[in-house]
Amino acid sequence: MYFFRKKDPNRPTSFNLRVMHAINATAIIMFLAGIIWKLIYSYILKK
Repeated sequence: MYFFRKKDPNRPTSFNLRVMHAINATAIIMFLAGIIWKLIYSYILKK
């Protein structure tokens, strides 16, 4: 499988790929923060 391959040291690092991973990580963090906020708001802050 692709996930279990070793990184090729001869392959150049791509700036676009690093930016894509950073944006993807930011999107996942924002999504989880939104879910946590909705859970806190609906169960704790709602009176």
